[in-house]
Amino acid sequence: MKKSFSFLLILLVAITLCAFPSWAAKVKIDVIHSQDCYEAGASRPLLFRLSIDDKWYIHGPLKEGDMIPTEFAFDDQARIRIKDLIFPITENLKFDYLSEPVALFSGQILVRGTLILPEDISQGEHVLKGKLSYQACSVASCLPPENLSLSISLPVVPPGSGTKPINQEIFLAHEKGIKADVRIGAGLWLTLIGFFFGGLALNLTPCIYPLIPITVSYFGGREQGRRATAIHAFLYLVGLAVMNSVLGVWASLSGRMVGSALQHPVVLVFMACLFVAFATSSFGLWEFRLPVGLTRAASARFSGYFGTLFMGLTLGIIAAPCLGPFILGLLTYVAQKGDPVLGFLSFFTLSIGLGLPLAVLAFFSGAVSRLPFSGDWMLWIRKFMGWILIAMAAYMIHFLLPEEWGRSSLMAIVPLAAAVHLGWLDRTGASHRPFRIFKKVFGAVVLLGVFVYLGVATQKEEAFPWVPYEEPVLAQAAREKKPVILDFYADWCGPCRAMESKVFTDPEIVQLSRQFLAVRLDVTRRQPHQDEILHRYGIKGVPTILFFDTQGKEVTSLRVEEFMDKKEILQRMKKLLPKAP
Repeated sequence: MKKSFSFLLILLVAITLCAFPSWAAKVKIDVIHSQDCYEAGASRPLLFRLSIDDKWYIHGPLKEGDMIPTEFAFDDQARIRIKDLIFPITENLKFDYLSEPVALFSGQILVRGTLILPEDISQGEHVLKGKLSYQACSVASCLPPENLSLSISLPVVPPGSGTKPINQEIFLAHEKGIKADVRIGAGLWLTLIGFFFGGLALNLTPCIYPLIPITVSYFGGREQGRRATAIHAFLYLVGLAVMNSVLGVWASLSGRMVGSALQHPVVLVFMACLFVAFATSSFGLWEFRLPVGLTRAASARFSGYFGTLFMGLTLGIIAAPCLGPFILGLLTYVAQKGDPVLGFLSFFTLSIGLGLPLAVLAFFSGAVSRLPFSGDWMLWIRKFMGWILIAMAAYMIHFLLPEEWGRSSLMAIVPLAAAVHLGWLDRTGASHRPFRIFKKVFGAVVLLGVFVYLGVATQKEEAFPWVPYEEPVLAQAAREKKPVILDFYADWCGPCRAMESKVFTDPEIVQLSRQFLAVRLDVTRRQPHQDEILHRYGIKGVPTILFFDTQGKEVTSLRVEEFMDKKEILQRMKKLLPKAP
């Protein structure tokens, strides 16, 4: 009898656990030691093996938008340290619910760290506590962010004691995997060629446009021979390349993501101010020259060349925050490799591709002033380029404004002021009637574009009528014979946010939602009382959308557990509504 009772109890527990929502950890972690014990004062490598469940992914170590990065954290109070964590190269995958590919890990990965023990640490067994923070997502849904506890047992012996290397085949294989790409050969050359063409492609990004008027303005007024012009153009290119290459070497030596620092609000505001300063130079309020002290620091013979090199270095800094995921990805790559030579070569090759069109522009800028009718026309173009710079400055900082109406207003004020200035207030070419007509037409077209933009931007989309989850609300809907949509949502869920912006803003879906009661349970910051609700409905992850008929019963065939487009959601909503006679 007791055996039968025990069997039934075990079976009941098993059934309960299987029925409980699958919010369990999707990652397991093992520590691979390089020594059987560790000498005090020594630095030794460690490997962390992360095993990720099949069909699941975790994000890379870099913060991307609202994605939760994969990070290690160790006890700050412990005297034993783990530094210089090196993650493997991420996979770039494109999901239906995201507009851009994201950097992910899958399967089994190895993360290398360096264990550092102080010289005066006591011998014996020590335990270092830590945690792994991550978020698991599939192609259709995401689970809440998880913290996986980590406990590392470290036997410590006095300095000079004999230690035995262990797991060397794993460490050697890992090292070969890291350095395989660095060998000089066809693979490296192909990689560098790819970086060069990547740099050329970056010239198509909007943030490179401000460098064009600066380049024309700086080189356009020079009167010198072709040989001297070629040298200036070459030094300009070298300055751009060297500045970005320094970033690459810094990233490879420190392992820190310089690109993320360049997206800091303070840096963006500083860059915006720099753009505005260059714009005022384009308006003729001041002339761009090197500081007198800096010019005197160079010899009289080379001051001009030194100034051009300094220009390239400066513009390398200006361009750095604007180059987006490509630069961040390359920073991640060289930081993980930890090879400063590779970091320099990668960024130098990329920067040559980036700067080559600008160097060619610098070479031919002197010829611009000799074009027919270039005087008034080119002065007006220079002022137009100044407004482009101001527009780029506004674009860099408009994300920092808290309200949408403020962002729209800022992006409308700049072209409005440019249209009035360039179309009517500017006196350039006043003696040429065709040019005066052209300026007025230009101003009118820009003004029309501003009003169209404001009309579109100020149109408020009708929001989906979500109400917070409450039991009485569902009961009231059943009494009123009203169908219900129950949405389980979280801010950290990429598919949830995608459906919120792409599906639940569709006018037809919003119109149809008036015949439903739309209820949402937000599990962004999961509360204890929500566990029972998740268990009751068998929620395995988010997004999950449930559809209830007019009797208050779920129509399980309509349940949504992944990103779906508006067509699919619309079909499900229509199936719940009574057929029109």
